[in-house]
Amino acid sequence: MSDNQAALAIRISLSRQRLWLLEGNDVVADYPVSTAANGAGEANGSMCTPRGRHVIRARIGDGCRSGTVFVGRRPTGEVYAVGMRENEPERDWILTRILWLSGCEPGRNRLGDVDTMRRYIYIHGTPDDVVLGEPGSHGCVRMANADVIDLFDRVPVGTPVLIEE
Repeated sequence: MSDNQAALAIRISLSRQRLWLLEGNDVVADYPVSTAANGAGEANGSMCTPRGRHVIRARIGDGCRSGTVFVGRRPTGEVYAVGMRENEPERDWILTRILWLSGCEPGRNRLGDVDTMRRYIYIHGTPDDVVLGEPGSHGCVRMANADVIDLFDRVPVGTPVLIEE
């Protein structure tokens, strides 16, 4: 990083349902998101969005088509279509890109029963008809497909992510 280039960081507000990409102190992108319907929480199995300091541990889906369906972090070969929801109405679809998060705070969001990475918490794309700007996920941070592609293309592995109330 050069002296005149500020570091990138992501800040996610659970109360405002927004994700901001920061370059130094400047907001360079602002996106609506949808975090957990169950609210904030770190416990495994809670279906809550974990708070605190994280980093992007892995970037998955580079070059995949918008709407690519992922299962177990692998593309299935399918591209999401509205009719697919009829077969699995409760499914929290993981589409387009995955930014897999890892907690940085032992005992809060790292290791043991509160480990964000072991909970498979991602920033990921979602079907176009999913409402953003209000909680609704199973714990992850959902974004519009075009927005997650834009964010994915801007951030490297290791980018800090702060999730706060």
